[in-house]
Amino acid sequence: MDVRDDGRTGVRPVPDPPGPVLRVSQVLGPVTALGPGRRLGVWVQGCPLACAGCMSRQTWDPRGGHDVAVERLVRLWRRGLAEGYDGLTVSGGEPLEQPTALAALLDAADRMRLAEGRADADLLVYTGWEDAEIAASPEATAVLGRADAVITGRYRVGEPTALVWRGSANQRLIPRTPLGRRRYGPHLRRTADRPELQVRVTDGAVHIVGVPRPGELSALERDLAARGVTFRENTWRP
Repeated sequence: MDVRDDGRTGVRPVPDPPGPVLRVSQVLGPVTALGPGRRLGVWVQGCPLACAGCMSRQTWDPRGGHDVAVERLVRLWRRGLAEGYDGLTVSGGEPLEQPTALAALLDAADRMRLAEGRADADLLVYTGWEDAEIAASPEATAVLGRADAVITGRYRVGEPTALVWRGSANQRLIPRTPLGRRRYGPHLRRTADRPELQVRVTDGAVHIVGVPRPGELSALERDLAARGVTFRENTWRP
């Protein structure tokens, strides 16, 4: 499968070249609600954690989404860098369910930012794995060591937080490199006064990007309904 940014959606089915392949739910850019600045967002497909209250239930089924060559994703990353993107965010789904492909993506993204003279563009990975689970897995530790920052921990609907880019109070933002410490250090305890959500419309689908607080999605749904926009289905209810 190919990822082609046509202004409407990030995923288009065409033959892939050989090489590492990542199972992907969607790719969007620019994303402004999952990390600092304007970013390329990659949502992987497949998550066995199935956290209650997850807003991205469509990413749970490992049979969903599309197989996308890492080479195609890196081409989009290169285009984003040329357009001034500040970083790459990998979310899901659960990225650590595809450690080999994730490592290939982060390695290639790192090489590309250096080749393009954009060493300031950071790599952020979300994972639902807890810190102890990561520490117990040499493979997960090695993969996440390629990121400038990671956000770890299950989403717990009963532990809301106003901390930026995190969905529940237990989740930790961990800078892992000098760039990560410079970029994310000021945000470790920063809270948001209002929702940091981004709405994108592609091919009749409304994509809500960001980390909503409890009740915000229902409020948004009601507001859209009042404006004549209704959903046949959504991803935050069973």
